[in-house]
Amino acid sequence: MASIRSGLFATVFAALLPFAAASAASVADKQITIILVDHGQPSDPFHNVIKHGAQDAAKQMGVHLEIRQPDTFDMTQMANLITAAANQHPDGLVTTVPDADALSGPIHNAIAQGITVITTNGSPASGHKVGAVLNVGQDETAAGVAAGKAMAAAGGKKAICVNHEVGNVSLDQRCAGFGQGFGGSVKVLPTDTDPSVTKSKIEAALRSDPSIDSIITLNASLAGEPAVQAVSDLGRAGKVKVASFDLSPGMLKNVANGSALFVVDQQPYLQGYLPVLFLAQHARYGLIPSGDVATGPNLITKNDAAKVIELTSQAIR
Repeated sequence: MASIRSGLFATVFAALLPFAAASAASVADKQITIILVDHGQPSDPFHNVIKHGAQDAAKQMGVHLEIRQPDTFDMTQMANLITAAANQHPDGLVTTVPDADALSGPIHNAIAQGITVITTNGSPASGHKVGAVLNVGQDETAAGVAAGKAMAAAGGKKAICVNHEVGNVSLDQRCAGFGQGFGGSVKVLPTDTDPSVTKSKIEAALRSDPSIDSIITLNASLAGEPAVQAVSDLGRAGKVKVASFDLSPGMLKNVANGSALFVVDQQPYLQGYLPVLFLAQHARYGLIPSGDVATGPNLITKNDAAKVIELTSQAIR
C-alpha cells in the first residue's frame, strides 16, 4: 500500500510541477512599475545621486521606474505629484518627505489604495508619521548632533548654520541637532539654492560678526563650496572652520586640502537604490525588510576624502 501511495504522490507531484514553475515564472516576469517622487530639483547634484541609485536598481531588477520632481521647493506641487502617482496605481511608491504635515494626506491616500510606500532621504520619524512601511535615510537630528560635536571638538565657539531650504523639516532638524552637539552659539542663516546668493549672504554674516568661527552648511555644492570661497575671499582661511552635510567633488577636495573640516555623508545613492530594490522584491515575492534602514551619518575627514572624490564624479557618493 505504501508503494502505491508513494507512486501516486510522485505522479501528482510530477503533474503539478510544470504549473508551479509557470506560476513562479509569471510572478517573476510581471511588469512592475515604481514611481519615485523627489522634492529636489533636477538641477541639484545631490538629488541626481538619489536618482542614479534608483535608476541602477530599476535596471538590475528589470522594473519600470518613473521619476517626478517639482520645479521648485513647493509642497503643493509635491503633494500633487504624489496624488498623480497614486492615481496610476503603481506597484510601489518612493517619496521624500520634506514636510510631513503637508504630505501626510496624499501619502495616506496612496496607502489606502493598497500602494506600498517607502519614504527616503529623511528621518524615520517623518516616514512613520505619513504611514510608510519603512524609511531609508538618516536621523537628521542625530546627524546634526554628530556634526556639532565634531565642530566643537575642533575649537568652534560661535557658528552659523546655512539653510538653503527653510521649511524643509530635515534641514531644520540638522540645524537644531547641530546646535545641540555644538553647545556654543548657533544662528541659522537662511538662503536659497543659488550658490552666488549663498556666498554673498555668508560674506555679509562674517563681516557683520567677526566673532563667527564656524560655518556648517546643509548642501555641499549649493552652500559648502560657496562658504569655503567666502572665507577665503575675506582672508579668514584658518580662522573660520567650514564643514558641510552631503558630498560634492569640490567639497571633498576642500576637505582633502584642509580648507574644510569634514562632510557628513548620508549615502544618497543607497537612498535611491534600496527603496526600488525593496519594492521590486515586495511586488514579486512579498519580501520586504521589517524595519527602517539607516544610511548615515558618516563623517568624512581629511584622511579619507581623496578616496571618495572619484565616486562623487560618477554620482555614486
